[in-house]
Amino acid sequence: MADHRWKVAEKELTHRFDPLQIPFETTEELPPEETIIGQKRALRAIDFGLSIQDQGYNIYLSGTPGTGKSTIIKSMIARLAMTQPTPDDWCFVNNFHDPDRPKALNLPAGRGRLFQRDVDQLIGVLKGAFQKAFQSKEYEDQRRLIEEAFSKAAEELNRQAEEEGFAINFSVLGVMMTPLLKGKPLEPEEIKNLDPETRVEIEKKEKEVHERVHRFVQQVRVIREEVNRKLDELNRRVVRYASEDAFERLQEKYHDLPHVAEYIASLQQNIVANFADFLPQPETPLPFTGIDAAPAQALMTRYAVNVVVDNSGAQGAPWVEEVNPTYNNLIGRIEKRGRFGTLFTHFTFIKAGSLLQANGGYLLLNIVDLLRNPFSWEALKRAIKNREVKIEDLGDLYGISATTVLKPDPIPVRLRVILVGSPLIYHLLRTFDEDFAKLFKVKVDFDLEQEWTDEAPLQYGRFAAWLCRKEGLLHLDRTAVAALLEQAARMVGHQKKLSLQFSPIADLIREASHWAHKEGKATVSCSDVRRAVKEQTYRSNLYEEKIQEWIAEGTLMIDVGGTAVGQVNGLSVIDLGDFSFGRPSRITARVFMGESGIVNIEREAHLSGKTHNKGVMILSGYLGGRYGRDNPISLSATLCFEQSYAEVEGDSASAAELAVLLSALTEIPLRQGIAMTGSMNQRGEIQAIGGVNEKIEGFYDTCTILGLTGEQGVIIPRQNIKHLMLKEEVVEAAAAGRFHIYAVSNVDEAIEILTGQPAGTLQPDGTYPEGTLNAAVMKRLHEMEERMRIIAGREHPADLPTPPLFVETNGEFKGSREKL
Repeated sequence: MADHRWKVAEKELTHRFDPLQIPFETTEELPPEETIIGQKRALRAIDFGLSIQDQGYNIYLSGTPGTGKSTIIKSMIARLAMTQPTPDDWCFVNNFHDPDRPKALNLPAGRGRLFQRDVDQLIGVLKGAFQKAFQSKEYEDQRRLIEEAFSKAAEELNRQAEEEGFAINFSVLGVMMTPLLKGKPLEPEEIKNLDPETRVEIEKKEKEVHERVHRFVQQVRVIREEVNRKLDELNRRVVRYASEDAFERLQEKYHDLPHVAEYIASLQQNIVANFADFLPQPETPLPFTGIDAAPAQALMTRYAVNVVVDNSGAQGAPWVEEVNPTYNNLIGRIEKRGRFGTLFTHFTFIKAGSLLQANGGYLLLNIVDLLRNPFSWEALKRAIKNREVKIEDLGDLYGISATTVLKPDPIPVRLRVILVGSPLIYHLLRTFDEDFAKLFKVKVDFDLEQEWTDEAPLQYGRFAAWLCRKEGLLHLDRTAVAALLEQAARMVGHQKKLSLQFSPIADLIREASHWAHKEGKATVSCSDVRRAVKEQTYRSNLYEEKIQEWIAEGTLMIDVGGTAVGQVNGLSVIDLGDFSFGRPSRITARVFMGESGIVNIEREAHLSGKTHNKGVMILSGYLGGRYGRDNPISLSATLCFEQSYAEVEGDSASAAELAVLLSALTEIPLRQGIAMTGSMNQRGEIQAIGGVNEKIEGFYDTCTILGLTGEQGVIIPRQNIKHLMLKEEVVEAAAAGRFHIYAVSNVDEAIEILTGQPAGTLQPDGTYPEGTLNAAVMKRLHEMEERMRIIAGREHPADLPTPPLFVETNGEFKGSREKL
């Protein structure tokens, strides 16, 4: 047998990057600029999503973590935002007609805070102006003149009453009349002591005076109303005069903003109507010390301006990354404060969320964080659909609040929302959320890999240079960059492709710099990168070492020498999340007479995944097509992954399972030093599998532990040659002939390597040449068929059909009376 026909050449086992082809000595020579490598499709989609202005073209960034989604979108948004206009500021002010519904005012960027200061200054100016005006001599003179009419009327009434012998007193309880005797008022006891004639005379005069006083009081009331009206006119005239200049200046300053000018007019009306609040208030003692029931400052807050969005310091459009998208952080909140054991709120307690902060620009959110927060997803969709943000208390929004809450004006929003997430969440939202496709029409797919190009060394070198300058790391020399490129190719498992997951690449650069710095080097070299890789592996491969230890001590039974019937070494990959490695597994088969067909023991024990079940079932199609064209096949066989107690998934062992099944059927032994991986189709063609490097290296490590003999190796699909990026020690062992890598295209080639004898090709007469494995299979199947016919003839009528090899019923392989 000539195994060299399928042996993979040394140059095909990996791709070594020549450091001499790298156009710089160290990354320190490269310009300090952040570059975007690959992702042409993603960049094109992002550019479209950010530039189109139509509603609903929000963006979903889809890709595996570590591909630079957030870094790229932030960089592109920052550059684009600088070229766009700065949006307006937004303020909330008091609605004097309905205080529970504050008004929202927008002003050009920077003028929100200016308006707030102007109003605050206005209130301060008016306080001083009003107090000065109402304390002036001119005001007192005018007020005295107005009140003289009432004073004269009261004096005339007193004079007439005194002539009749009575004194008149005006109080809050009404008009009181007191009899006079010799000009002195009489007390009730003194009146009782008067002689009856005098008392009768007093009572008679009292009735006459009372009627006259009643008529006069009505006249006085009219006079008082007139006096109050004139005093009110005087006060308003004084207020207007004292405030007119200040309001005219404010109106002139904001005449270009009609809605602001309208608010200023309503502000003036309210201040004129409530000017008394600006005057010194009489001190009222409270029963509890330290408690201020209604401080003067609280009265003035109704004239405050609450700036919720301030773009005074912005240059261009805003962009906001909300890292904690709770409902309140996203929409905004209405705060509450306590007083006397109760909660109260005010329009100055309204706070804007990130949607308003990003209004006119861009909002960046992580979809997982967004979906984890109750109410946030629905609130975001509502804001995008309605193109407005309505700041509401959650209790009021869902009808669970029993207190009165503010209902501020909604604020219109126009912004681009960018979600960052995984492809799985994108497809779930597309499927189960009817609004998602309408609101997020731009999908941006980030690739995990890119084709190798001549510019790749320079691109990855620039990335390393940018990272080193940003974080103060040691720069990489050309040998380190070459080693870095090898790791980037190994990450994707392809000789002509490089990984675009820059998060682990950046970690590798950081760790290589650490080891180089620890050794006192000025730059990072190839050895530092390789040490960083080994250290990463050592920190994560404890489980792998335990398995190798169990193999070395014989706990896990693996043979890497000699031959055995019905036994072969299959290869699998164990993925621990941050680390994956290959593990050899013994696959065995037993064949015996019966009608059960092939029984997958893993399936029967519920340890087999769907793909693995499919791989086993494909064997029936291959066996039936190759060996059962003219005659039915009758046999029973079992397949098992020995010492496997977790779920077996994947079809990469289907070719090995066929080989071990044919070995058990023909009793032709298989080489135990050769492990095999590869899936197969019903035509017997070997198909590519994943994790080829880990599988080869896992078996090589096992052979190293148990002893390399020079006869060991691995059979892989030919399509996987381009995926080989083996470790240096495996390549060296293969080059020295201590380990062998075989690449095959079909099961016949693999069987020849494993058995050492030819598989044999089908001849025109429907037979296979003597001395070939296929001839041995056909011979053994015919013997079993004849034996089954004899047994069937003893127990059943002679015309009873022979059962087929495989029929699946209710999820299990059962025998059947139907023909194939």
